[in-house]
Amino acid sequence: MHPIHNVQDWDAPEGAIDWPRLESFLKSVKATGQIPSEHRSHDHLNEQKDIPVSSDVARRWKGVFEEAEREWQARGEKVTWALLDGFLLYWDKEVVDSLDVRIFLRVPYDVLKQRREERHGYHTAEGALWRDPPGYFDQIVYPAYVRAHQDVFANHDVENGVVVTENGKVGDLVVLEPLKVEGGMDGIVDRACKVIEEKLKAL
Repeated sequence: MHPIHNVQDWDAPEGAIDWPRLESFLKSVKATGQIPSEHRSHDHLNEQKDIPVSSDVARRWKGVFEEAEREWQARGEKVTWALLDGFLLYWDKEVVDSLDVRIFLRVPYDVLKQRREERHGYHTAEGALWRDPPGYFDQIVYPAYVRAHQDVFANHDVENGVVVTENGKVGDLVVLEPLKVEGGMDGIVDRACKVIEEKLKAL
C-alpha cells in the first residue's frame, strides 16, 4: 500500500517485481538456454496490440541474426536469443549485470501518461484485474518511474539527461527516443537491431 495515497502500489521499484526470483530465473535461462518449466506467465490475459513492422525490415534482420548464429555455432557456441522487457529493468544491479545488451526506450511524460490511461487494466499474478484509480499515474506511476531511473541519467534528468557513463549504474546503456526516430516502427526496430548487431560484433 502506498504510504501517502493509501492505494495498492504496483509500481514502486522495490516491490513491483520479485527481484530475487527474477535474478534466479535469468541465471537459469543463461545457464541452460531454456525457460524453467515452473515458469508461468499471465501476460496473455492482458491486451496485446499489434505493432506492425514491414516484411522487408523483418526479413533483413532475421537474416542478419541467423548468420550471426551460424558463425557462433561454427565456433562451437550454442546461441539462445532472449529478450527481457520491462519498465524497471535498470533498477536491480544483478539483473542489469545479466543483460548482454541494454537499450532504454525514452518517451516524454505526456506520452507515457496517455499510453497508460488508454490501457484497459492489468491482470495480476493472483488473477485479478487492476485498473488505475484516479490520479494514480501522477501520484504513483511517474514518480516511481523517475526514482527507478534517476541514477542512470546525469542530474537525475530522466526525460532529457545523458547516461552517466563514469561509475554509472547501467554500463553500455543505449538510449533510443522513438518519437525522434524517422520511419516509425521500422526505424525503431532498425535502430535497436543495429545496437544488438554491433554488440555481437564486439564479442
